[in-house]
Amino acid sequence: MDALIILIFAMGYLAITLEHSLKIDKLIPALVMMALMWALISLGIDAFPNWFDSAEHTLMENFGLLDHVQKIDLMEETLLHHLGKTSEILVFLLGAMTIVEIIDYFDGFSTIKDFVHTKSKRKILWVFSLLAFFLSAIIDNLTATIVLISILQKVVKDREVRLWYAGLIIIAANAGGAWSPIGDVTTTMLWIGKKVTTSHLLGYLFVPSFLCMAVPSLIASFLPVFKGDLEFDDTEEKKKSRFSGTMLYLGLGAIVFVPVFKMITHLPPYVGMMLSLGVVAIFAEIYSSSKFSMTEYDSEESDAAAHHSPVHHSLSRIELPSILFFLGILMAVAALESLGILFNFAESLQQHMPLLGTETHYAYEAHTVSDIVILLLGVGSAIIDNVPLVAATLGMFHEPIDNELWHFVAYSAGTGGSMLIIGSAAGVVAMGMEKINFFWYLKKISWLALIGFLVGAAAFMVTRTLF
Repeated sequence: MDALIILIFAMGYLAITLEHSLKIDKLIPALVMMALMWALISLGIDAFPNWFDSAEHTLMENFGLLDHVQKIDLMEETLLHHLGKTSEILVFLLGAMTIVEIIDYFDGFSTIKDFVHTKSKRKILWVFSLLAFFLSAIIDNLTATIVLISILQKVVKDREVRLWYAGLIIIAANAGGAWSPIGDVTTTMLWIGKKVTTSHLLGYLFVPSFLCMAVPSLIASFLPVFKGDLEFDDTEEKKKSRFSGTMLYLGLGAIVFVPVFKMITHLPPYVGMMLSLGVVAIFAEIYSSSKFSMTEYDSEESDAAAHHSPVHHSLSRIELPSILFFLGILMAVAALESLGILFNFAESLQQHMPLLGTETHYAYEAHTVSDIVILLLGVGSAIIDNVPLVAATLGMFHEPIDNELWHFVAYSAGTGGSMLIIGSAAGVVAMGMEKINFFWYLKKISWLALIGFLVGAAAFMVTRTLF
């Protein structure tokens, strides 16, 4: 039964990668494989030898001793647990996307053009890369990607060029998320799990993460696609809303407020995002109603403002296919995690690396082997998902807080996902927003992400000797 579930995942994964060849939207195989995998788990629950306890990050010892009813109850609890964790991400994503669309409703992103004083493709590449790197550390890599690609769509009109920028934004956002405790889901997991502290995370990972972003951007800046200047279409210049600047700063400020709210209240980020959305929506409704007056009621703009709430309008523009794709792929990976397949995969790396965990006189060799294991986990995060793999490492390793191993796990899991478009939340949302082809990304961007990943890993192996 395990083999059949893995086969369904592999076939679904293949269908997602061949989306453009099959002419089937990626959300369809994602939802189908998710439903089939959980259906097979339910039907064959008594045949499975293992069950992964997501709360304790370890395999259950007494799963085989449970009767059928207890196993079904456990499966339902686990399914609800994963649905809850996935829903947190989806609700957060809906809130962030709606705020971005409200900003766009007031043409707020056009304000960014006033700050872009260059048409050089190379300079604009560095502007977006640096913004993605630092912004993702503050508001997390997922939200930073949404905001920057929304801005990118206003600045770069040529879609082929824009895809290249989007690819580099993914790399930079994932790199920036790795050195901040709130920049990526996996670093947050390690932080909350008392495996890393903020000061040591910054000390260990800032330089490797920066190089992971800077090296691909430097190489890309010499590619033909980034030579010359961008062509800004000034003929389409339309009158901006007088509230465009206000809504831009209000919206971005509301998003930045989310991690602050989380640190103060210790509530999940989606709660703060809903508060931010509510505040932005209040001002949007107030500013929208001031667009028209009784004396101008017959004008086209007044009629539109009177009959279309900016919040309703923004919600209608949300990329629901991307949301459903997220649901399918995350719940499918959760099925693999629940059966202990991912944990067994991570543990098998240890078993095939006999030096790992040896005595002190083999410490150097053991250190090298553990590095290889974590690097392979980073590569694995590009294929599957970094969250369950990090959950598996929490059960595999028992090093104390701020041990260099945990920081290397944070780096590898956070940045390794950039090597494939569906290997990270930032990549998936960019794929939905820009309709990026899996194989286009594999051919054009993956090699840059791999170089950045390896350079950053090498830098980490040097910087960790300083602590």
